This record gives sequence, structure tokens and C-alpha cells, in this order.
Amino acid sequence: MKSPYVNELQPNQNIEATFLVSHKEVRQKKTGEPYLSLTLSDRTGDLDAKMWDNAAEVIGIFSPNDFIRVKGATQVFQNRMQFTIHKLKVVPESEVDLGDYLLASKRDRNEMWAELQGYIAAMTNPHLKGLLEGILSDPAVAQAYRDAPAAKSVHHGWIGGLIEHVLSLCGLARLTAAHYTNIDADLLLSGVVLHDIGKIYELEFARSIRYGDQGQLLGHIQIGMQMVTDQIHKMPDFPPRLRDLLLHMILSHHGQLEFGSPKLPVFPEALLLHLLDNMDSKMENMRGLIEHDRLIDGNWTSYSSILERTVLKKDRYLAAPPPVSALPPVSAPPTEPRPSGSGQTAAASPFADKLRGALK
Repeated sequence: MKSPYVNELQPNQNIEATFLVSHKEVRQKKTGEPYLSLTLSDRTGDLDAKMWDNAAEVIGIFSPNDFIRVKGATQVFQNRMQFTIHKLKVVPESEVDLGDYLLASKRDRNEMWAELQGYIAAMTNPHLKGLLEGILSDPAVAQAYRDAPAAKSVHHGWIGGLIEHVLSLCGLARLTAAHYTNIDADLLLSGVVLHDIGKIYELEFARSIRYGDQGQLLGHIQIGMQMVTDQIHKMPDFPPRLRDLLLHMILSHHGQLEFGSPKLPVFPEALLLHLLDNMDSKMENMRGLIEHDRLIDGNWTSYSSILERTVLKKDRYLAAPPPVSALPPVSAPPTEPRPSGSGQTAAASPFADKLRGALK
């Protein structure tokens, strides 16, 4: 059994362990000598690693997605765990259990697939229902939809993350479509199921999660548009205007031009899809940040560039003893004394004098 995992590492440890190389970069020291900057991974997370010495001897013996056994020491650098490699060697895939290195959904993927089929079976629009059934009836697409991550790292970045994210959105779509009575529930659900379908080809996830050639060249929005368009071509009775609405939802689901959407959402279902997608991804990102930010003491996480903030560790905050205030208690400000026998303050404004004169 693999040991230790990334989430078991503590600062200032000397360890020997096997990891997957999910990123490899050769850099130069000020002396001109090369050093290695690696991201080492297992199913519990990623580890920033550096090999400062003797890097030239091993640069050519391994590549990203290879397994390596490393000896070295851990330390904390800029509030993150970092590993300094002293020695490494390549480990054949036959000597590892892939399940130790691929982070996967805690839910059974076949169970999630059956749940998704239930949402589709309940749809009443025959064109949209037929479109989803037609796309997902392809065995290769169906298997990839079960297995694909929803993103490389931003949210649901694990095997089965895509369908887990989609099912979360299906539940939210059902609730919000019942609340906003102008929403076409079948159109919204179709957008939910199809908005990220291009990620099954955008991302490669046989070992580590990374962008493949199609992902780099096209991106999941363009890939998804093509998949939906190809299926609609097989359905001559599919209404052209309904097609355009659905394609617009895929194009606009990132919500802003600067976030990669070629179009802004311009009708209610498109806007709602973007808002639900953004909410689910941000909530998952916040959950993961709080759960995995082990190295930061106190009630706050490290800074998240995705959320653009640090995040309160609410449970730790509530469990802590109440703070001792350094500020004195707030007292009421003093009032001006009133002259005896008068209901007026000692100083009267010219406006008050005019008002009293007008009322006489």
C-alpha cells in the first residue's frame, strides 16, 4: 500500500515515497545550472517539488505522467508544503496501483449515471429529450461522461467530477425552475447536461488531469457546440429556433466575455444556467479550500486567486473561545444642559428662530 500520501505529509520530514509526475519543468539557477520544478500527485492532492542539485543527470529519464520514487525533505514555503528532492528513480506502472494516484468522486459513477438518466426520462419536450438521449447513447461518450473531471483544478477536478457537478446543477435547476415560473425547465435541464460536455474531449485524465491537444486548440465550448450540432443534424424535425437557444446557452454559460464566453446570456434560462454553474463551482472551490488548507494556523485560509480572497474556517472560528475585546464599552455621548424653565437648548439656530416666528 502506498505511504505516505500527500495529505499525510508534515513539515520538516525526511521521506521516501512514490508519486505521479503531473507537471515537469526545467528551469535555470542564477549560475546557469538546470533544476527541476515538478508537481507530484496522488489521489489526495498535489505537492510542489524542486530538485536543486544533480538535476542534469535525471532530466531525460522521465516525463509527465510517469511514476517516480523520490527521497527528500519537506518544508513550508510561502504557506505551502514544498518538497526538496535529493534522489529519484522511475517506477514502472506495473509496480503501482493506479487507484492510489487518481482522485475520484466518492459517489459511485454508475449510480450517478442512473440518476442522470432519471432526470432525462422525466423531460416532456420530445426534441430536447431525444437530443440528450441521442448524444448520451454513444457508448464512448457515455463512459467518458461518467469518468471525466469537471475541470483541471478549479472545481470538481477528479474522476467523476463532471457528472457529479452536473447532478448538483440538475437539483438546483429543478428547484429554481419551480420558483421562477417563466423558466422552461426542460430547456434549462438540457443546458445543464450539455454545457460542459466538451470537457470529455478537452481534458485528458488517464493518469493526471491535463488539457489535451483538442482542449488547447479548441476548448470545451467549441467542442460541445460541435457535438450538439452534429446530433441535431441527425434530427431533421428539431426546431431551428430551439436549436439556437440551446447553442446560445452553451456559448454563454461562462457569463462574461472576459471569462471565455463568446456571448453574454440574453434570455432567462441562459442567465440562470450561468448563475447556477458559477455558484456550484464557487461553493465547491470554497469547500475544498477550507478542507485542504492544513498548513495555515488560525481561522483563515491562505489567499485563493480563484475566489480572490481568504476564506473563514467557520467551524474552527465557532469552536474557539470568545475573543477578549481590547476596546472599552461604548457609552452614550454627553448631552448639552438645558436652561431651567425652558424647553430649548442653550444655543438656538437661526433657522429655528425663523420657524418659531412664522408659527406665531
